[in-house]
Amino acid sequence: MPYRTIIEPFRIHSVQAIAFPTPAEREDALRRAGFNLFGLQADEVIIDLLTDSGTGSMSDRQWAAMMVGDESYAGSRSFYRLQDVVSKLTGFSELVPTHQGRAAERILFSVAVSDGDVVPNNTHFDTTRANIEYQGAEARDLVIPEGRVPATEHPFKGNMDVARLIETIEEIGTDRIPMVMVTVTNNSGGGQPVSLENLREVRAVCDEYGLPLFLDACRFAENAWFIRMREPGQEDRTPEEIAREMFSLADGCTFSAKKDGIANIGGFVALNDPEIAALCRNLLILTEGFPTYGGLAGRDLEAIATGMEEVLDEEYLRYRIRSTAYLAEKCHSAGVPTVRPPGGHAVYIDAAALLPHIPPSQYPAQALAVELYRDGGVRGVEIGSVMFGMVNEDGSETPSAMELVRLAIPRRTYTQSHIDYVGEVILSVAERKESIGGYRIVEQAPWLRHFTARFEPV
Repeated sequence: MPYRTIIEPFRIHSVQAIAFPTPAEREDALRRAGFNLFGLQADEVIIDLLTDSGTGSMSDRQWAAMMVGDESYAGSRSFYRLQDVVSKLTGFSELVPTHQGRAAERILFSVAVSDGDVVPNNTHFDTTRANIEYQGAEARDLVIPEGRVPATEHPFKGNMDVARLIETIEEIGTDRIPMVMVTVTNNSGGGQPVSLENLREVRAVCDEYGLPLFLDACRFAENAWFIRMREPGQEDRTPEEIAREMFSLADGCTFSAKKDGIANIGGFVALNDPEIAALCRNLLILTEGFPTYGGLAGRDLEAIATGMEEVLDEEYLRYRIRSTAYLAEKCHSAGVPTVRPPGGHAVYIDAAALLPHIPPSQYPAQALAVELYRDGGVRGVEIGSVMFGMVNEDGSETPSAMELVRLAIPRRTYTQSHIDYVGEVILSVAERKESIGGYRIVEQAPWLRHFTARFEPV
């Protein structure tokens, strides 16, 4: 019979030392950074779960591929290798490489989105929303109701509310909706997957109204694994087969290779429309580089191509999803409220439920993230009213729908003992939750303020 323990499907080839700053050093670091964990130096962090973006460990095959990277300015064979991998997986005929996912968003939205437009999505992530709003457009979130309630159990909480999508199209008109987007998995909503059934329904609506459908495909492989595990009729298909169908339902995608490319840098826009692709390449040349390297070294193109092949390995995905669920279950069993069921790349703690005495105006998720670092040197990230709150013209704020702390687990980087330590830190903080206070912002930028804002305790 199969064993219950799912082991890492790899051996450790080399290691990197972890720093162990003292509590006093962590306190000094917090004050220097204005209580913003983005401002910490990496050597001031013990376990870094700020993001899974570009922080994973590459394989021996990826490092070997980098050694054959072609650094030719134009016509690099490494570009054509990546193009071949992307084309076989997605079916898209046009590839525009970029240095990371937000650059892909910036380029696509600059050529396709205009002032006054509305872009529906299940839930936009921070850079996606910012790049749409920078064009003077509205980024409208249309996730299903279950996706807005952390404790609700639903196998596909990332699904788009199709009825609300239709209402939005009827309200706005197709001339002001340049595209519909679906984020897989739904990062802002807890790393929750989108079902094939839902993607097919969204595709049918887009066909009915003549609208293009784009995927934010950063975690396409994790989404494919959830479909295999949770969607009836999909259990006998491979992750690659499911991923191919996901992409076949779309007209294009943006992609950060720092997630399910298992690379440290890179991204792309892939699509079928040659006219939009030509406009993207024109802007690419202006801001990123020549169309066959797009701000990347040839060795990076090779690492991404290899990573996109490895990420669909069944043993890797089984370990990846299970290792995230392991931490979520430790929290849940101890009574720490989290987004349920566990997502693919991260555990999301419900700070509003854990710290009900802190109002949204005092940023409970930011307060919890600070305490996890203060207590045990664990760095997560606030996904709440700091990141997604709306600042009104009168200076007041409309809070985010949820107050979450995301603990994003880098790929192939930490062992089970590291995750056990994180669990101990979470429980330690939860035991003294009544003593935790809120924060106010004392300095912020007009865009993506969570990266550089400075705070002080209330």
